[in-house]
Amino acid sequence: MEAATRTTATRPAATQPKATRPTATRTTAIRASFGLTGATIAALAVLVALPLAFVFLQAIFPALAQGRFTEPFGHLGRTLGDPALLELTLNTLKLGACVVALAALIGIPLGTLRGLFNVPFARVWDVVLLVPFMIPPYIAALGWIMLLQPRGYVQQLVGVHAGPLLFSFGGVVFVMTLNVLPVVYFAVSRGMAASGSRLADVGRVCGGGAWRCFWRISLPLATPGIAASLLLVFAMAIEEYGTPAALAANAGFFVLVTGIERRFSEWPIDLPGASTLSLILVALAMLAFMFQRRLMRGRTFETATGKPIDVELRALGPWRLPVTALFALVALVATVAPLCAIVATAFSRTLSGGLALSNLSWVHFRAIAQTGGDAMQALGTSLALGLGAALLTGVLGLLVAYCVVKTRTRGRVLLDALAMLPNTLPGIVVGVGLILAWNQKWWPATPYNTWGILLLAYCCLLLPYPVRYAQAALQQIGDSLEAAARVHGAGAVTALVRILLPLLAPSLLAAMLLVFAVASRELVASLLLAPTGVQTVSLFIWRQFEQGSVGQGMAMSVVTVLVTTSLMLTVTLWTQRRAAR
Repeated sequence: MEAATRTTATRPAATQPKATRPTATRTTAIRASFGLTGATIAALAVLVALPLAFVFLQAIFPALAQGRFTEPFGHLGRTLGDPALLELTLNTLKLGACVVALAALIGIPLGTLRGLFNVPFARVWDVVLLVPFMIPPYIAALGWIMLLQPRGYVQQLVGVHAGPLLFSFGGVVFVMTLNVLPVVYFAVSRGMAASGSRLADVGRVCGGGAWRCFWRISLPLATPGIAASLLLVFAMAIEEYGTPAALAANAGFFVLVTGIERRFSEWPIDLPGASTLSLILVALAMLAFMFQRRLMRGRTFETATGKPIDVELRALGPWRLPVTALFALVALVATVAPLCAIVATAFSRTLSGGLALSNLSWVHFRAIAQTGGDAMQALGTSLALGLGAALLTGVLGLLVAYCVVKTRTRGRVLLDALAMLPNTLPGIVVGVGLILAWNQKWWPATPYNTWGILLLAYCCLLLPYPVRYAQAALQQIGDSLEAAARVHGAGAVTALVRILLPLLAPSLLAAMLLVFAVASRELVASLLLAPTGVQTVSLFIWRQFEQGSVGQGMAMSVVTVLVTTSLMLTVTLWTQRRAAR
């Protein structure tokens, strides 16, 4: 009896430490989440909120550039009262919606086939379909002009041209869709490969048909990645300047971005009006963002268990040849055709000589090599800035996605909105915001007039890529993995680095490669922000076009595409071999 009493009395003391451990762990996790969210918000405040705040202030205070906060809203009524504003806004919405629809119509079926089936030459198609993203949009538009214009390459070969179709709204949608197609294709293919195939096989074992399992299992699991990629496509479509300016301006089709550029380039310069139009672009993109969140509410799925699983791709059977022909057709139109036009122009001695063996020459490449090293220096600068932007946006995008998806702190909605905003503004507006923000006398140190301002611009513009890709991947990873790591003593940072990061690596690496591709050929912000003595590839090409040296500009484009594609292909093959070990 005495022993029994002693045992009963000691039980609460023995169990008390076990009861307090979860509470202490939870408190530490909450503090770590708040600290991580706070640090991420601070980084976004410097990178994103500061320049955008100055754009907002410029729209309110017309004399902000002169350092005066006078006549608030004095210019707003004039801009909003412009009768062309409604047309610019509707044209922007129309362009964005059509590009999204066409990109989804092409990219989703191709991505699904690539992710679920054993497509012949799959890695070749991956590389080929990534090339359009490596070509600057204004270069791609010029390539299509060289192809389809009257007396262009197509007319020289087959006797017909498609000039009226190209220089129209439909031509703009067509060319812009081909430029952004890799965003949808890679998001869908990676999402389908990650979970759709394995769980669809379970559905087939339980008696479901092939189409039923696809519509009820595979497609819903890939929905986060599809929605994220289409949102990026919409944002890219409404902020793209080069293609609408090159193809649709003669047809009288103008959008908000071209209206902004005209207010920057035509005298008198209208900074308040351009800032106001930029805020309208922000509103359009935020409406799309809210629509995506509403559409995806309650439609996220947790499928990653942390166990490595080999995905077995299905055989195409009798569809092998038609699917191969489909990929070949898309690759021919999206990549081969404009690239051939660029290469043909680069190797043509003169444009008037046309497609003739006697007109082929290395003269433009020799001219690049004889520029005193300016071309190679520009290439090295662009590659370094692209790599830096990929690394910084990858780290920050991972932190933003983790705070938004895996924490319950109040600031996560603000984080998500801040990470979305940069992709809704044209590069020229972000450049002006950075100038207004950092060209102030009261800063003790400033990146203005250094290569650092270019890096800030690239990171600001391209941050949504890793954020959206990482969020789509995180939404499929259950909380149990992180909770198990916390129970065994791992902190928030350790769980993020050791548990979640390896699972996110494929999606995050794909996003970082896209950031590298875009940053290494970005034009508008580079034109505005590049300091004296710093030249990028896009600036070198642009200045060759301004000087009338179209052949040298195309030759430099060929060199850039070869170098960047080779680097990205090397990284991709290295990661695949490492994962196979």
